[in-house]
Amino acid sequence: MAIRVLLVDDQPLLRTGFRMILEAEPDLAVVGEAGDGLQALDQVRVLQPDVVLMDIRMPRMDGVEATRQITGPGRDGPAKVLVLTTFDLDEYVVEALRAGASGFLLKDAPANELVQAIRVVAGGEAMLAPSITRRLLDKYAEHLPSGADSVPDTLGTLTEREVEVLKLVARGLSNAEIAADLFVSETTVKTHVGHVLTKLGLRDRVQAAVYAYESGLVRPGAQQ
Repeated sequence: MAIRVLLVDDQPLLRTGFRMILEAEPDLAVVGEAGDGLQALDQVRVLQPDVVLMDIRMPRMDGVEATRQITGPGRDGPAKVLVLTTFDLDEYVVEALRAGASGFLLKDAPANELVQAIRVVAGGEAMLAPSITRRLLDKYAEHLPSGADSVPDTLGTLTEREVEVLKLVARGLSNAEIAADLFVSETTVKTHVGHVLTKLGLRDRVQAAVYAYESGLVRPGAQQ
């Protein structure tokens, strides 16, 4: 079955461009468009898309609040949110990640990256460009809580190796890079990541990265 995509952007020309790119792919189907967050919420309820391609700055309701309402607690729909941001890394993307976005993409990304990003997010993965995500969190570290003096009790449920993996996820390393760093297989890394998400009650790698920063486990700019 084709991946169902909802386009959300207040610029009609951009939506048209995205539609042309996505409809050229046999496994993607654009099921609707919205020009602001409120329209997006209505469209998600009616159309049940798999992926919402979400702009951040829009009238009436911005992409952060729309993302929060689409992916927040109690939501049982399939929709995952892929945030679109400007080239200079929009400061609101950190809030969107907190709100439940599965990742983000630069608006000037090549067409093939847009297509692949949608496929990855639809497949339950996140953090398509981990190094960019890390730089984003570092850049806007002042918007993140500084963290308590001690790390949250939930971290105590992780093994020492799982804590290592969480730190590397937060620093933007892919599974392959983590495997090389820890001298283990990618399969082992995937298992550790899965355990981290389950134990901490997190949905995906993006939430894990934000959690690591907010808990104080990882400090922006610091080296492990």
